[in-house]
Amino acid sequence: MPSLRRRAKIQAENAEPKDECSFFSELSSGSEEDNKEDSIWEPQKKVPRRQFASKGSKRKQGPRVKKSSQLVDDISKDVAVKEELNSPVAIVDVDLEEKNHKLHTTKTLKTAAKKQKKPGQKAIKRLKVDEETSQAGPFEGRGSNVETPSTSMCGDVCKKEEMEDSFTFEQSPVKKIKTESCPQGRPARVPGASDLKEEVEMNWDIVQVLSERTNIEPWVCANIIRLFNDDNTIPFVVRYRKELINNLDADFLREVRQTLDELRDVAKKVHSRIQKIKKEGKMSECLLQALLNCKTFEELEHVSAPYKTGSKGTKAQRAKQLGLEEAARTLLENPGQLNLLSYIRPGVTGLSELKDIETGVQHILADMIAKDKDTLDFIRDLCKHRYICIQSSLAKVSSKKVNEKEVDKFQLYQNFSCNIRNIHHHQILAINRGENLKILTVKVNISDGVKKEFCRWCIQNRWRPHGFARPELMKILHNSLDDSFKRLIVPLLCREFRAKLTSDAEKQSVMMFGQNLRQLLLTSPVPGRTLMGVDPGYKHGCKLAIISPTSQILHTDVVYLHCGQGFREAEKIRRLLLHFNCSTVVIGNGTACRETEAYFADLIMKNYFAPLDVVYCIISEAGASIYSVSPEANKEMPGLDPNLRSAVSIARRVQDPLAELVKFDPKHIGVGMYQHDVSQTLLKATLDSVVEECVSFVGVDINICSEVLLRHIAGLNANRAKNIIEWREKNGPFINREQLKKVKGLGPKSYQQCAGFVRINQDYIRTFCSSQHTDSSGQSQEATNEKLGKKKNKADVTFVPNPLDQTCIHPESYDVASRFLSFIGGTLCEIGKPEMQQKINLSLGKEGIEKTAERLQTTAHTLQVIIDGLSQPKTFDIRTDFDKPDFKRSIVCLEDLQVGTVLTGKVENATLFGVFVDIGVGKAGLIPIRFITEAKLSKTKRRRSLGLGPGEKVEVKVLSVDIPRSRISLDLLRVL
Repeated sequence: MPSLRRRAKIQAENAEPKDECSFFSELSSGSEEDNKEDSIWEPQKKVPRRQFASKGSKRKQGPRVKKSSQLVDDISKDVAVKEELNSPVAIVDVDLEEKNHKLHTTKTLKTAAKKQKKPGQKAIKRLKVDEETSQAGPFEGRGSNVETPSTSMCGDVCKKEEMEDSFTFEQSPVKKIKTESCPQGRPARVPGASDLKEEVEMNWDIVQVLSERTNIEPWVCANIIRLFNDDNTIPFVVRYRKELINNLDADFLREVRQTLDELRDVAKKVHSRIQKIKKEGKMSECLLQALLNCKTFEELEHVSAPYKTGSKGTKAQRAKQLGLEEAARTLLENPGQLNLLSYIRPGVTGLSELKDIETGVQHILADMIAKDKDTLDFIRDLCKHRYICIQSSLAKVSSKKVNEKEVDKFQLYQNFSCNIRNIHHHQILAINRGENLKILTVKVNISDGVKKEFCRWCIQNRWRPHGFARPELMKILHNSLDDSFKRLIVPLLCREFRAKLTSDAEKQSVMMFGQNLRQLLLTSPVPGRTLMGVDPGYKHGCKLAIISPTSQILHTDVVYLHCGQGFREAEKIRRLLLHFNCSTVVIGNGTACRETEAYFADLIMKNYFAPLDVVYCIISEAGASIYSVSPEANKEMPGLDPNLRSAVSIARRVQDPLAELVKFDPKHIGVGMYQHDVSQTLLKATLDSVVEECVSFVGVDINICSEVLLRHIAGLNANRAKNIIEWREKNGPFINREQLKKVKGLGPKSYQQCAGFVRINQDYIRTFCSSQHTDSSGQSQEATNEKLGKKKNKADVTFVPNPLDQTCIHPESYDVASRFLSFIGGTLCEIGKPEMQQKINLSLGKEGIEKTAERLQTTAHTLQVIIDGLSQPKTFDIRTDFDKPDFKRSIVCLEDLQVGTVLTGKVENATLFGVFVDIGVGKAGLIPIRFITEAKLSKTKRRRSLGLGPGEKVEVKVLSVDIPRSRISLDLLRVL
């Protein structure tokens, strides 16, 4: 077999390590015999044969379809051979390989012949599917399980297959799809329902519907569905699969996932309802198609309402039971032959009089009109172009006990009316809350003009009788239209409008909460300072905690500043600050915050803490009290009083906001709006995703990070984080990212998702390695391998430090990074240094990033991540682009403010109606949303919502000051 001989020869040449990145060949230095043993792939029949897997190939779980030798030859010709990253490639016996291929081919054909029930069809079909699978693009195979080669770093040698892990690790099949088959990220054709198989089939294509609802191109939607089906996390997709999602941001990706989940929930509920109706024997072909056409829960409820168990039956159902359905259909199809008198049955309720029969026919026609798809589509489209308003008024609460203060909160909505196309999201949430509290009455108004136009269209087009109808029959038809519109269609439309407005408002509120949370979590840390945290209070005193630059608790105490002992306590505070050389005080914004701030500001202005130049800042303490009594806090600070734990938490929020805030439930951080009124499931999923995104993008040093921080990394959870910490405590620090594979419970998929977000500090590792003896470390590693081995003893592998482990470059791209270093003439020692940046700029200046990516057989997005990883300094932190807390020495009061005064402040919270800004007077001022325009925002701050997030510094002008109500109105001048 010439192709195998050529392949073996190339692999033998590539097995020799290159000079510039020679450490790659030392990443896994197991014995040659063990490597050969691992490279054996055993088929189901236990036939021994050796075969090189195509690079990026990924084994699928469950039974496999065996391929013919011709197919294997075709694949091997198309696969480009890359340098093995983890271990040298073993050279196989070509003759043995050829014999094994022949044996495998014979068994494959025999198996296909045995399973063949219809002559010449099933076996041929199976072989054709195999052939198409190997040649098809990313969306031309057999559904979402088809995998294609990848540009990942994994080796070409297949490991021995086991029942539970029947797939090869480290593969990124979707990535290879785009980098090879579709370099620009676009599939060969737009995928349809036949390409993406959902669990339940509907009459609509989920890709097309998702594209319509999100305004994203179908090929991007198809890629997103496949990525989520493969359990990829949002941080991993946003950073390492940009070409597949057309460079969408994380917020947009979350919206798409929410919409996708909604569509799938609708499909599941539809099929559940279908099964239920079938068991009752009420299913018809017309009803089945109507159910399969439903795209929303409202449509499903409307179609299936008459068939709910326990229902007394609608008016139309009762009329049908009397046998009047035939009369209703005859009125439309052949009105000349309809004689209603023939349906009279004396003594039968509903059929005894002509009037009753006309009413029954009217109910049946009204039901038919209200369930007709074309009719509903027309009225929905008509409402889009007509004035539809939502109105709210004060409910009659004279007989109920309602707090007057609660009623006053809804003063704006006691006589409110607005077009549903112009109403703001926060107004919808406020109206809904007032309605739930029985304070407001809400209704949707559809004008009479809509009804007239609707009835005219029905008579002239959709429901026009096929033939001449007598006046009495036309009167029945007109009454049916009026009844259907008033009794069935209008309530349906009102429910749909309210549900759509509420859903959009909830999504916007949750998205705003997520944006605020992201801004807060990414607040720039203040490292290298000793801090004093102060949890202010009156009767029980102010709790103090001094923490070191490494967040260690140095001292805790309680001082009584507001009980007549302020002068005596000042000396204690001065001694503590001088003893620990602490010049920064962090004050929580809770009870007694203003008095405590005034106390410290007065001492600072008197230069009481000399020679220290003390400054202070105010920080939100939302959630600190809840955390201080949690089991997590008890585990972290055992034996410490909960009140003192709050002071520690307040100080740590300034030192490293991300590491501290991830310990709290995001809902308790206090940067949301109407968070208790929105879907709690949606809120929790979004906030957890935002926390995961922030922690992952910042990255964690796996050898020093806490378990709480680690569990928020993409691909990890509480159990995996705990196992990582236990492994680190037992075996010492991680030397290489590859060691993560040894952690219990961390499978291939989890490793792929988390590997790019963990960092290994090379200076720390260098210090650790220099203090260890080679023999002792080898014995420890061997013992670890014996304990972690599965079903067989693995070889003793010595892991060496890899400078790329300190960057954002994913291990799957290490081979591309090494080729790029060779291309620009750089070395690993230059990572993060100005020399590396100069070489990158010089190289890209000649060809550009696109041509360079083509030369390296990768994508521009992947190359950009590599360039960022190589050029960023070792101490790079994305949070440095965000603002730090405001440190000050003096205080300003609310009474000092004057209209027209220009001040600088920091955004405290952002809502859908405006932004609250802390201007240092103890009460946040409000910038109404109408003053936040795109022209006032810098290019880096502009977002889809034109919003500002917590922590951003702004320059504002005072518009009005209402001292009795403690309200300040501000105008945004610019973002600093």
